[in-house]
Amino acid sequence: APLDKVCVLSCGISTGLGASINVAKPPKGSTVAVFGLGAVGLAAAEGARIAGASRIIGVDLNPSRFEEARKFGCTEFVNPKDHNKPVQEVLAEMTNGGVDRSVECTGNINAMIQAFECVHDGWGVAVLVGVPHKDAEFKTHPMNFLNERTLKGTFFGNYKPRTDLPNVVELYMKK
Repeated sequence: APLDKVCVLSCGISTGLGASINVAKPPKGSTVAVFGLGAVGLAAAEGARIAGASRIIGVDLNPSRFEEARKFGCTEFVNPKDHNKPVQEVLAEMTNGGVDRSVECTGNINAMIQAFECVHDGWGVAVLVGVPHKDAEFKTHPMNFLNERTLKGTFFGNYKPRTDLPNVVELYMKK
């Protein structure tokens, strides 16, 4: 594998890809929201696509990222600045009650809360990837947990570098 290409697999790409494939585990045909469409978010969208998600909604404040994100599997886009209501409400309306999975890749505490609050009651799973400010606090209504939403976090996409990274390189080499 060309080292100048696969070097990015060692952090951002593996983190986003693994957050979707290893942690969120979207079922085939599911709907996934990806918050933040930088390198980690694009990898999370790619992971959702590989897993078989049918709708992948990219959420970002920068619409110039949308076209590139389409190449990684995003099928729809939401810019929170384009709406007069919280983005989690926009996503719930778009998806008849909430997405099946969400992956937050920004490190912004508000995006983390939105990613959790946009998943469907009963089976929705939100995965936090971004690293927030050390003083940030995650606040949500306890009913979000009682309604059987799941909140998970991940570091490096739950990959074990020594044993799992070769498989990620193989995925890259197979395009």
